[in-house]
Amino acid sequence: MAHCTVPEAEQILDKEFPVLDKGFVRLVDYLGSDARIVQSARVSYGEGTKTYRQDKGLINYLLRNEHTSPFEQVVFTFHIKMPIFVARQWIRHRTARINEVSGRYSVMPDEAYIPDAQHINCQSEDNKQGRIDEPVSPEIAQNVTKLLQEDQKRAFETYKELLDMGIARELARIDLPLSLYTQWYWQMDLHNLFHFLKLRLDRHAQYEIRAYAQVILDIVDTVCPLACEAFRNHILDGVSLTRNELSAVKELLAGNDNPLKGRELDLFNEKLK
Repeated sequence: MAHCTVPEAEQILDKEFPVLDKGFVRLVDYLGSDARIVQSARVSYGEGTKTYRQDKGLINYLLRNEHTSPFEQVVFTFHIKMPIFVARQWIRHRTARINEVSGRYSVMPDEAYIPDAQHINCQSEDNKQGRIDEPVSPEIAQNVTKLLQEDQKRAFETYKELLDMGIARELARIDLPLSLYTQWYWQMDLHNLFHFLKLRLDRHAQYEIRAYAQVILDIVDTVCPLACEAFRNHILDGVSLTRNELSAVKELLAGNDNPLKGRELDLFNEKLK
């Protein structure tokens, strides 16, 4: 099985793609490509890459039918800089291999996230973990920004004062804000990466982590365009229906009323948006 190299991917290796106000995503390395997926899928009967059309069809078949192991043959390593509160959501995806900068060994730089005014929103009334789409007024946004900047400035001043006193770095860091930027090397195979992207590109996911997920998808698309096209078609932009929802679709196609009611109907309509 030949080493897989993608010319377009080679051109973006180590390039920083900016995210949020001070963050970035950088592709450090990759192992495999669309060709590796089809090679590993066909190894059982001794055939490798065929025509573009046949390879595309096979990748779609594999993803549609959840034959996931060939996608695990492709691995990505990213260098990512993000706010700590984003990292704490991110770390829940436990199938990755991670090395993060340590505040015990390093002096943390004075870098914290300040959201753009358009992304300063009020709490949603029907979503306990999210915010509404509409931004607050310019006056409120300005006041929120001012409060965040003042608190961050005070926290970093205290941090530096503690360090100047000779206090251990592992202790001096404890009052730094969740908006502080951290960095890590993050490695994951394509099967699990698609699962990460499915969850973190969902419109209910927090905006800040969605911003990183979109950049990562764009990078992965450079390495594995056929797999990413299939992912968008079957998973990201596809819909999975329950048995009751499928029955409702059949009733609607037959010209009958939707039998779903209440919360079940709300969830069904939400899927079709």
